[in-house]
Amino acid sequence: MDLSGWLDPLPIWAVFLATVVVVLISAEIGYRIARYRSKRSAEEKEGPVGAMVGAMLGLLAFMLAFTFGLAASRFDDRRHVVLDEANAIGTTYLRAAMLPQTIGTASRDMLREYVDVRLEAAQAGRINEAISKSEDLQNRLWSQAVTVTETDRSPIASLYVQSLNEVIDLHAKRIMVAAQSRVPGAIWIALYLLAILAMSAMGYHQGLTSNKRSIALLGLIIAFSAVLILVVDLDRPGEGLLRVSQKSMIDLRRSM
Repeated sequence: MDLSGWLDPLPIWAVFLATVVVVLISAEIGYRIARYRSKRSAEEKEGPVGAMVGAMLGLLAFMLAFTFGLAASRFDDRRHVVLDEANAIGTTYLRAAMLPQTIGTASRDMLREYVDVRLEAAQAGRINEAISKSEDLQNRLWSQAVTVTETDRSPIASLYVQSLNEVIDLHAKRIMVAAQSRVPGAIWIALYLLAILAMSAMGYHQGLTSNKRSIALLGLIIAFSAVLILVVDLDRPGEGLLRVSQKSMIDLRRSM
């Protein structure tokens, strides 16, 4: 079962608030358990508990760094595929000028429309609509390419078909890296469970060492939640503050 998008129904700001609340409650539960045990049983030594808390926080930091690296790698893949697609469309557009005038002009018009659809999807977030329009334009462009090759077997026609085929392949690759290549849901679940356990242990340790809650724990919780939200932002294409630049596509459209 694919759980990679199980956080997607919540906006990023809601994920941040939910994370703060969940880990804060976890720390409070740990603190209350420690105070309860200290009143009804022999005093528990702080040393072993502190060592275990340190180990859990270290494991949490490792898991957070691993997830951040995974999301950043996916984000980098999206940047590269946008540039590759812009280059492939630009090459196809230039080669279309060498086709017979009627077909070449129609192909260049459709390629301009194709770029407009891609840019509109990136700016407005209408991904499904853009995919449908893009595939329709691809079918029309390919039908024209087939018509050309039926009467023209020259190297020029072959080069045009080759570049158009690359545009279609990059469309599929862009869908894969943007919509399907996400941080696996199992990693998100493991990260949240580990955060709950680590913060509970932190609260438990604090309950053993002090009768009052430290404000520093709240700072740690907010800092952890902020870093986690960066990972969520990186993992969500077309949403949040961290978005893939469309400058290469904009420059291509301008040159057309």
